[in-house]
Amino acid sequence: MTFNDNADVSGNKARRRGRGAVVGGSVGGLGIVGVIIALLLGGGDLGSLLGGGLGGDTGGGTAQEETIDGCETGSDANNNDDCRLAAATLALDGYWEGQVDGYRAPQFYIVDGSTSTQCGTASNAVGPFYCPPEEAVYIDPDFWSLLGQQFGSEIGPLAQLYVLAHEYGHHIQQITGIMDANPDNGTGADSNSVRTELQADCFAGAWVAAMSEETDASGTSYLQPATEEQLEDALDAAATVGDDNIQSQSGQVNPDSFSHGTSEQRKRWFATGYQNGVGQCDTFAVSGSEL
Repeated sequence: MTFNDNADVSGNKARRRGRGAVVGGSVGGLGIVGVIIALLLGGGDLGSLLGGGLGGDTGGGTAQEETIDGCETGSDANNNDDCRLAAATLALDGYWEGQVDGYRAPQFYIVDGSTSTQCGTASNAVGPFYCPPEEAVYIDPDFWSLLGQQFGSEIGPLAQLYVLAHEYGHHIQQITGIMDANPDNGTGADSNSVRTELQADCFAGAWVAAMSEETDASGTSYLQPATEEQLEDALDAAATVGDDNIQSQSGQVNPDSFSHGTSEQRKRWFATGYQNGVGQCDTFAVSGSEL
């Protein structure tokens, strides 16, 4: 994944939060495996992991907020993780505006250290997540290095944007009523939780296939098409956060506790979106054996 150097990305509305913030809540006990489990969370999962429900403000103060400095061009995005994520929101918003009537963009926050949210504390110890009450995505880019340390591999640029696109997928589920129509019914291989996560993977794949079509005001594409190597990197990231792969780290795989889908499922549904588009992403319309 590469931005065109001369693309104008200065219009992004990303904000940084956390520097000097007074933070409430706790992520105690998650550990590095908990970090992986927390990756790509949506809906009520985050609240349950943090020991609290969604909608309760756990903050002890007002977080400081600022713009992302030095994020003007595609060249800046190619050379800085924060700017890469901020710039990608322009291509994500452009894509989903063409897919969803009445689309409204989520808020996007790059977390510096930690910050309080209505869904608990956001930090690199929790992982990227979407907070439905706020319609906001939170990501601490330091998470990539933690993930790399756990699995011994570098998380490449497109894999990073896959994570962001997945969280955007949860936003689409929120604003289109998919979350309300398919509420959390617990864990398990055929659960709504798994179906929700696999659909977000599919949405991410659909965006990756079309991401180079979104342009700035002068008609310059924000992004170049993904290379095969970059796609493999994104697929590897999807496989890394499969329930079976995560649970195998502790030596026991229990499908009854699945909440995100297996490595194979996550890769396959990403590929489904990439090859066939959003119209083939209805994971709630298929049988458990077809997930």
